[in-house]
Amino acid sequence: MELSPFWFGLYKLVKYAVFPYTWLCLVTGALAALAFLPSSPRRTQWLRMLALAALAIVWLLGSPVLSTIAAGLLESRYQPFDRTTTERFDAVVVLGGGVLGKGSLRPSDQLTGLSMQRTSCGADLFTEGRAPRLVLSGGDGNIFGEGPKEAVEMKRFAIRLGVPEQAIVLDDQSRTTYENAIGVKRALGEGSILLVTSASHMPRAAGLFRRQGFTVTPAPCTYHVREWPGFWSNFDLLDFIPDLGALDGFTNTLTEAAGTITYWAAGKLLREG
Repeated sequence: MELSPFWFGLYKLVKYAVFPYTWLCLVTGALAALAFLPSSPRRTQWLRMLALAALAIVWLLGSPVLSTIAAGLLESRYQPFDRTTTERFDAVVVLGGGVLGKGSLRPSDQLTGLSMQRTSCGADLFTEGRAPRLVLSGGDGNIFGEGPKEAVEMKRFAIRLGVPEQAIVLDDQSRTTYENAIGVKRALGEGSILLVTSASHMPRAAGLFRRQGFTVTPAPCTYHVREWPGFWSNFDLLDFIPDLGALDGFTNTLTEAAGTITYWAAGKLLREG
């Protein structure tokens, strides 16, 4: 069942609850509020606890080491697609990863880097002859007003990469991974698919597509972790210093983990095997 505009907006809002930056804002806000109240031993204790919590969020969740470990646990669920196989599929299915609307400084709608990487991966698999159709899935993710549709821009990019227009099938209505699975089923029916999305997104996406009756072969791309196991060999002393990139990576991992658990609890996921 597709989400109504109200429930889609609520879904987007609730996602902020798992963002570490949201936690940091709440903790520092509470710190600021307590700092302006009259001093007392109990308030002093709370100030110390909140200060430690803020430090833990910044230092631990922004640590490249912990961010890499968290991402690796998720991305290692599926290995890269074995290109030596001769198996063919009914379709290569690519899930969108965002699109940017045009404006005064941006002359046209543009795919995000994530969407471009996924589309490029899917186009490569199609041109290798893995399937007769390339399905591009992604709609308008705006809560208010109308915006560009991911699948439309992905199609333009895929054609520039050499995919024949007649081989492309669009699902330009879906806004969530669950709606991706429903929209692709509506466009294809059931069948065998080579599913292309980010490595961290694959556990959730594959389970949702299996639940819709597809035989799914994952083809993850955009791995953030270079090696697993053996990731420790890539670290140096600078990786123990917090940075925004690591915090963003940890946020993505938490979002994916929370989404997977939520869909599993709702009975929308079907595990492999």
